[in-house]
Amino acid sequence: MTIKLIAIGKTDSKSLLQLISEYENRLKHYVKFELEIIPDIKNAKNLTEAQQKEKEGQLILKKLGPTDALVLLDENGRQHSSVEFSAYLQKKMNSGLKQLVFVIGGPYGFSPEVYAKAKGKISLSKMTFSHQMVRLFVVEQIYRAFTILRNEPYHHQ
Repeated sequence: MTIKLIAIGKTDSKSLLQLISEYENRLKHYVKFELEIIPDIKNAKNLTEAQQKEKEGQLILKKLGPTDALVLLDENGRQHSSVEFSAYLQKKMNSGLKQLVFVIGGPYGFSPEVYAKAKGKISLSKMTFSHQMVRLFVVEQIYRAFTILRNEPYHHQ
């Protein structure tokens, strides 16, 4: 199975980019992982929230294959402990799924079309985080999940 993370907008922080890259490299030992960045919408200031979500949604949906399972990182999604998230990933792998796609949306969330295509929603916290930090948290949690599945000493209960 391939795990893909799609995110809207670039990350300006070199420190965050370095940390994300570190966890991407660690993940290579467990699963095929891809991080795909969709550039910010040009002239977004001239668009309504709905128009911006619509444009971002079209770009997200273009990145999906017909058999991909889309999971949205959404504040109204289900929250998992790290152990529960590792079991969630194991279940997806056991199902024979070829590609699991997590998406971090833009500042206003997702378009109705993206919600309609999604197979699930996950919330990292009830708190709000910057989109750049969420990327790091997701990649780290995927890595942590695989170390849990392999009974490696990274995660402590």
